[in-house]
Amino acid sequence: MSLDHPDLMSSLQLAYSAERAAAIAYVGHARSLRNESEREHVRSIERDEWDHRRHILAIMEEYRIPVSHWLEIKHFVIGKLIGAACHVIGRFMPYFFAGKLESGNVCQYFVMIQHFRSLGISKHDELLWEMGMKEKDHEVYFLQMVSNERWLPWFERVFHWGKTSSSNNVDPDTDVQMSLAEVHRSCDS
Repeated sequence: MSLDHPDLMSSLQLAYSAERAAAIAYVGHARSLRNESEREHVRSIERDEWDHRRHILAIMEEYRIPVSHWLEIKHFVIGKLIGAACHVIGRFMPYFFAGKLESGNVCQYFVMIQHFRSLGISKHDELLWEMGMKEKDHEVYFLQMVSNERWLPWFERVFHWGKTSSSNNVDPDTDVQMSLAEVHRSCDS
């Protein structure tokens, strides 16, 4: 079966490649950390990103959506550069920018649910929901790691992410899946 939804197809291709970039970047991020428990937590997040990539590929294969070679190359390079930069930019910035990135990733999966639903397909809802909520968990962790840093207020003002701002207003403690309308509102903030 193929999909007649260019936005959904592009979203899947982008997410597939971006998850690779994130995983590769987290390899460098983990290696740059001195604290073993922090290093292990970032490695766990890296494993989540590889899992997301596998799930996205399975969905893409089901609908015969090709992998974008251009996005694969581009995001491989991005991931390597970010991973290498983690060794020279200190502890704060890798955590801060990872949190900002994960904040936006929450909604990409919820928007995919909306796109699939517009085609009458709901069988991926649970998986996409779980991946979006896992991205929210990552965002929350990264924010916790920088919440007491002196640079956070300035970075939050400039980059619009931190204690008082996010790319979503998803509540990670909710046990009930939000309605599609609530998802839409959560991802428009």
